[in-house]
Parts: sequence; C-alpha cells; structure tokens
Amino acid sequence: MFGPDKCGSTNKVHFIIKHKNPKTGEYVEHHLKFPPSVPSDKLSHVYTAILKPSNEVVILVDGEEKKKGNILSADDFEPSLIPDKTIADPDDKKPEDWDEREKIPDPNAVKPEDWDEDAPMEIEDEEAEKPEGWLDDEPEEIDDPDASKPEDWDDDEDGEWEAPKIDNPKCEAAPGCGEWKKPMKSNPAYKGKWHAPLIENPSYKGIWKPQQIPNPAYFELEKPDFEPVAAIGIEIWTMQDGILFDNILITSDEKEAASYRETAWKPKFEVEKEKQKAEEEAAATPDVLSGIQKKVFDLLYKIADIPFLEAYKLKIFVSFKHFFLCRLFLSVILGLILYSCGYVLFPRM
Repeated sequence: MFGPDKCGSTNKVHFIIKHKNPKTGEYVEHHLKFPPSVPSDKLSHVYTAILKPSNEVVILVDGEEKKKGNILSADDFEPSLIPDKTIADPDDKKPEDWDEREKIPDPNAVKPEDWDEDAPMEIEDEEAEKPEGWLDDEPEEIDDPDASKPEDWDDDEDGEWEAPKIDNPKCEAAPGCGEWKKPMKSNPAYKGKWHAPLIENPSYKGIWKPQQIPNPAYFELEKPDFEPVAAIGIEIWTMQDGILFDNILITSDEKEAASYRETAWKPKFEVEKEKQKAEEEAAATPDVLSGIQKKVFDLLYKIADIPFLEAYKLKIFVSFKHFFLCRLFLSVILGLILYSCGYVLFPRM
C-alpha cells in the first residue's frame, strides 16, 4: 500500500509492503517507520515511491525526497522483514520461588517509640490573633437589595423565590467577615505512617525472562522476493467531496517517472498555485470585484484545461491574470477620474 492518509490525528504517506515468509508461508505486512506527512493544502500533489535493487526505498512528495530507508533494516520497517533469530519460549514459566524484588523492608527495623502516626499534618496556629476590625456579625454575602422577584415567577411551580447573593460591601474595607477561625500551619511533630527502611534483598534474582529458543519463522535473505504487481487497487475513505486522483504510473525507469511528473503534474500544480494566489488577492478586494474576478479565473481555469492547450496552461492563466488586473486597475482609476470630473462639472445643489 502506498499513498497519503490524513484522518483525525493520522497524517502520513503510507508505505506498506507484504512479504511471504518462506518458512511459514504466511504473508506479513511491513510498515515504513516515521513516514513523511501529507501537505496541508488543497492543491494537487504527486507521491512517488522508488524501490531500488539495493533494497533502498525512497519516498518523494512533489518530486522532493521526504524519506529514505532500507527494506531489510529493522530501523526502517515494523515488523522487520527478517524475523529475529530467537524468540521467547512460550512454554517457559517463571518459578514460584523466583523473587524479583530488588529491595525489601528491613525485617529487623523497629518503629521509634516517639513516632506518632496519629499526629495531624496541620494544626491550628495558637499564636494567631483575630485582625482588628474583623466583622464577626457580618456575612460574606448578602441578598441583592436591588433584585426583585420576576413577574412570571410561580411559587407553586418554581418554588419560593430567593434574591441572588452579592458580596457584602461592608466586607470590602474590613479585614474579613463572619466567624473568625485560627489559621492552620504545618505540624512540626507530623511524621506520617512509619515504614521500615528498605534493604538489599538477599533472595533477589533479577527480572525473570523466559528462555530464548530458535525462531521457527526465521529465515535469511539477501534480496527480498516480492510478488509481482498484478493490479492496482484504490482504497479511499473520506467524508469530504472534491477529492480527485489520476495519472497512476508504474515503471522501472526513474527518468520516465520524473519526466511524467514534470509534464502531467507540474503545469497543473503551477496553475493551481496561481489560482489560489488570485483567490487570496480577490478576497482582499470589495465583494463585487471579488465575485467578478473569481468568475473570470474559474473560466480561465476551464479554458486552460482544454487538451490542445495543455502545454500553454500556465502562460494562459498568468497572462490573463495580469491582463485582468491591469484592466481592472485602469477601470477603477478611470471611474474615479470620470466621477471627479462629473463632480466638478455638475456640482451638487
């Protein structure tokens, strides 16, 4: 499988190869690690995968190299094309007396007599005093005196109406309101729950791992033996319309692929860039002019797509674009001049 995949958090150019294990006869998918990202725009792009006799894989996006790897390298493909020589023995079991604890609580340690596990983490600050001016009898919030029950309020259906609360304005100038309580502070006698200190475990044997055995699926390979390409299938899943694809080429000649990319994709891409630029410029112009300009560019795009004009796409589009902008500029200037003259010759009464 090869091609762009952009959905949710996924953004990559897939390259997946299937290879038949000569030992087991099983076909396994091998995914290229750290594939390149998909361009984030609405322009046409061309994706190229090159498989070389040296087992090298090169991924190009718009003719520019974005990723290089080796089919036989475990660093480039997951899982690796050639399996590991050994695997963990599935029948090997950890012995019941196997101790994986590197450290254990000291069995000879004793909690100190003065260790109080019940002492709280915080205690009241006995030295604290209530600030002068503290308003004990004033609540922090009061009913809003300006609020009134809505006319459509029904006590039977809505319940007894209560005015919304607001901050007590008397408390703004005072150090505080309501019942004063001594603040809390850290308890110097707090030690928490006692735990015996850890010591080296004399029975420690390390982390248990199953024994390695020869991998029955292992094989050696200097040159991958892939199945020949018999057909092309297109897998597409999208929730957006307007996605098109064409010009799919399979060849053994890199120069032919590069030439086809330059003739079939590059001109169209340049036209699309010009159109995108024009639309961005049009978006900055007044609505009426923007609408006219968009229609003209859409028409030019269709004209440039006529087969016998294929080779002149970019020239047609750029020339008409400059022509239109010049005519538009002259029209606006001329309109302003005529309007100014009309204002001088026929002043308003």
